[in-house]
Amino acid sequence: MQEQRLYEKLTKRLSDLEKLPRLREEKSIESHLEEKGVSRRDFMKWASAITAMLALPGTFTPLVAKAAKLSDRLPIIWLHMAECTGCSESLLRTDAPTIDSLIFDYISLEYHETLMAAAGWQAENNLEHAIETYKGQYILMVEGGIPSGNSAHYLTIGGHGHTGEYSAKKASKNAAAIFAIGTCSSYGGVQAAIPNPTGAVALSKITDKPVINVPGCPPSEKNIVGTLLHYILYGTLPALDAYNRPKWAYANRVHDLCERRGHFDAGEFVEEFGDEGAKKGYCLYKVGCKGPYTFNNCSKNKFNSHMSWPIQAGHGCIGCSEPDFWDTMGPFEEPVANRLYSTVFKGLGADATADKIGVGLLTVTGIGIAAHAAISKFKNPKDGEE
Repeated sequence: MQEQRLYEKLTKRLSDLEKLPRLREEKSIESHLEEKGVSRRDFMKWASAITAMLALPGTFTPLVAKAAKLSDRLPIIWLHMAECTGCSESLLRTDAPTIDSLIFDYISLEYHETLMAAAGWQAENNLEHAIETYKGQYILMVEGGIPSGNSAHYLTIGGHGHTGEYSAKKASKNAAAIFAIGTCSSYGGVQAAIPNPTGAVALSKITDKPVINVPGCPPSEKNIVGTLLHYILYGTLPALDAYNRPKWAYANRVHDLCERRGHFDAGEFVEEFGDEGAKKGYCLYKVGCKGPYTFNNCSKNKFNSHMSWPIQAGHGCIGCSEPDFWDTMGPFEEPVANRLYSTVFKGLGADATADKIGVGLLTVTGIGIAAHAAISKFKNPKDGEE
């Protein structure tokens, strides 16, 4: 009964969106995908995968597919702040475009400094025109940390000399929904690392409106597009964790979903890069993997056209989707042991994000992880040792 009510609610939401005019009249997203060689079968397989990722029943796949087709009804403004453009590159995948990137390439992207042909005064005019024309309707996506306060001048943009902080505040004011794309926009990123000379802060620090964080350095394009489709489907914010991340993407630890988890449980660890354990795919905790303290779905989505991800490639997780990871997770090739625990209490604890166990228990869990790794050396001596 509850599932039926949700289906009817989402159907009505999409019917209302369908009444809105396409912002690009020359062709539809469906015809755009066909032109790029994407068959209906491939498109529905993609929609099915997105449906599962959003934790919806398989019967909702047609609704997800329709939401994707209607994504050209909502204007999007994408701002670049202090960042490397890696988040945009993760999404666009210009070397091998995915269905995600093809859809994003076609939606009504009113402003995106990397993609648009306009420059200088014309570009600034385009941004101001989009904010005014679609006031209260557009989705704002922001990539990068934001130098703020007395240091805001470290990011100065365009002929008017506006700061990034000014532009982000102005665009946030009339946005229908706001997404912070990547760790820099979500938490400040490397720009905010100690001593943070530019005063870089997260997008949420310069607006009083709700911000959905989609962290990662960079995040998977599926997490970006999935968050967009969730908003199109529901018209509301998704269920969020303590750090305002969508739970459907960030509810589980990397450690819990890791393909090397069995080796951790068996006490089989890589002691140093290149050793026999590394060749056998053992757990990377002792060489710095931060998977036990990091919440993300990297092992499901992977990177580089979904071929691999850092742990599969032989390097531990560096915790890039967690707040202040540049300061709290380093050195990246050393285990955190119990150095991280004080930071857990600042943000109510990573486990609060999953709504499963309390802050104190995460500390106990972390100590248990470190102890388990230490004991394993005695349980599993190297070949040839007594």
